[in-house]
Amino acid sequence: MSFSSEVKEELVKKTDSARHCQIAEFAAFMGMSGNVSETDDARVCIEFVTENELTVEKFYELLFKIFGIKEDSDTNIQLRSGKETIIRIIAQEDVAKILMTLKWCDDQFTQIEPVFADPRIVRMDCCKKAFIRGAFMERGSISDPNKFYHYEIVCKYEEDAEVLKGMLMFFGMDAKVIARKNSFIVYMKEGNNITDTLNLMGAVVSQMNLYNVMILKGISNDVNRKVNCETANLNKTIEAAVKQIKDIEYIRDTVGLDSLSDGLMQVALLRLENPDMNLKDLGELLDPPVGKSGVNHRLRKIGEKADELRESYGVKCN
Repeated sequence: MSFSSEVKEELVKKTDSARHCQIAEFAAFMGMSGNVSETDDARVCIEFVTENELTVEKFYELLFKIFGIKEDSDTNIQLRSGKETIIRIIAQEDVAKILMTLKWCDDQFTQIEPVFADPRIVRMDCCKKAFIRGAFMERGSISDPNKFYHYEIVCKYEEDAEVLKGMLMFFGMDAKVIARKNSFIVYMKEGNNITDTLNLMGAVVSQMNLYNVMILKGISNDVNRKVNCETANLNKTIEAAVKQIKDIEYIRDTVGLDSLSDGLMQVALLRLENPDMNLKDLGELLDPPVGKSGVNHRLRKIGEKADELRESYGVKCN
């Protein structure tokens, strides 16, 4: 099961006890995938179209809790069209209750105008959270956090996406909107934003699972950084030692090591005998012992001597 599916499996079991929050979540389902149509006999009909079986389950639960409409009611029609499940509510009394609750019609039921998220429905913080949860359940997804962090909700219209983005930003989330084909995507890519959003939606188990992944990835990244750093330092040390030996051998093969001062010749001989030894250990072999910086200074002097010789013989220095 994908991480996104795990989150939705958790959220389908999360139902607020407050009716106003239930209405907000139901409004999100309808705002994302609901519409109003007309039957052949000119009756108003409410339709909810989804590809998500979990949303179907939650839709019916909210339909009963808010309006007392049962799933097996004779006034409900459920159809299948390919991957889609289509739920139609045709009883005019039920349709009127739903439209008025969603604020999709006036009090006289004379004008019907679907609204994505009426401000009166999402006025309270808890209702905003419920709406975000419903929107995510219907049209949202989260990538596998082991690969990368990405949370998104797909909206039909740009103005809807901006409303949803505004709700997430209200809670301090760094949400953005981007157009993709014929849709508008509300998305976040920062791990902490996603964990916080899981929490506000009520997916606390998934939040902890994501935290665990983030911690393990953080540890792995730290280890990789240290290994890379140590490898880079080791490579530099090896390159420096190879250069030192080449310089010493060049002096030896041209003018001889006895052309060096006693201190430089002593370091040169020890370096040839101990090509892999670090500068600190090399300095301890000298008589008297010399610190790391002292050994480095002498080797640098040897390098300068070798470069002068190469230049005098017309050899290009590396």
